[in-house]
Amino acid sequence: MRKYGAFEVKTDVRTYHATTVIATAGGTAIKLGVPGEDELAGRGVSYCAVCDGAFFNGQVITVVGGGDAAVEEANYLTRFGSRVYVVHRRNEFRAQKILQDQLFHNPKAEVIWDSTVEQIKGDKEVDRVLIRNVRTDEVREHPTQGVFIFVGFKPNTYFLEDHPAHDVGGHLVTNDRMETSIPGLFAAGDLRSQLVRQITNAVGMLQWQRSRLKNTSHT
Repeated sequence: MRKYGAFEVKTDVRTYHATTVIATAGGTAIKLGVPGEDELAGRGVSYCAVCDGAFFNGQVITVVGGGDAAVEEANYLTRFGSRVYVVHRRNEFRAQKILQDQLFHNPKAEVIWDSTVEQIKGDKEVDRVLIRNVRTDEVREHPTQGVFIFVGFKPNTYFLEDHPAHDVGGHLVTNDRMETSIPGLFAAGDLRSQLVRQITNAVGMLQWQRSRLKNTSHT
């Protein structure tokens, strides 16, 4: 919140005032909202292939989604899984063609079209999911040890009382200096509208921003 031309930042501990704020609150993966998802999170349910893919070496992996993230991460997961299934509710992907071609030509990958995951099951760890065909309404059990969910991602901008310019996904639009449409408010990492979303990107942006502000204060 801005007050008298500056920013007012409220935390659980105290309230801070500043002329410049760098927002790096990251983002949150959108969940399927199906039974078993929360209960088995970290025990077979994941939202990050780079983080958790290696834990499923030689096992069956199921990816849910049909956009760039889902298809790209499915390609990556074939490095580890004995078989990687991609469950998508439509009969075609929204992902870039080059990513689709990589998946279609990968012998370890298989697509389950026109389907949704209705439930994730397992006692202590994931061992199967229930898949429903949206055309026939048929439900079947699908054995799997890993479920990677990529159905969307929302930036954590809820703490901003002002409303900077943003893209259709809610990510803040910035210039080449990473400044938002509100003077003095900068954004880095997954809050920012960009092509790549990885923690190394966020760290690099933050370091660049800190260096720039330091140099500015000396001039």
